[in-house]
Amino acid sequence: MENINALDEIHKGACMGIDAISFVLDKVEDKKLKKELEKEEKQYNIIKEEIEKIYPDYNDGKPHETGPINKVMTWMGVEMKTLSDNGNSKIAELLLQGVNMGIIEGRKILNEKKIGKKVEKILANYITMQEENVEVLKKYL
Repeated sequence: MENINALDEIHKGACMGIDAISFVLDKVEDKKLKKELEKEEKQYNIIKEEIEKIYPDYNDGKPHETGPINKVMTWMGVEMKTLSDNGNSKIAELLLQGVNMGIIEGRKILNEKKIGKKVEKILANYITMQEENVEVLKKYL
């Protein structure tokens, strides 16, 4: 059960990362930042695919994703917060807030749960990827 919960949480986090990036990508004018965000989006997709590949080893269902209401709320939040300022700093700030939540959730799972080696590896990759993204995004604040 711990493996399923961990996979579901990481999958939701990856989906939220993909959604958030897709919502801000068209607002980004800086080519370097846009390229970084596209790279991060690919990384989230890789994590998502890895989870979907091993999920059947633990459960017959599908991993949890962000629901339509969460997607709409995320989109509305991005729209509202970038209405008057859609510069690099504001976009980096918004994304950093989500990335930091992902790191915190990932670390909690890693520290508190007894999970299998495959799940632990994906989780560790997820956390490392997000920690690296923090360092990239901080440059745009």
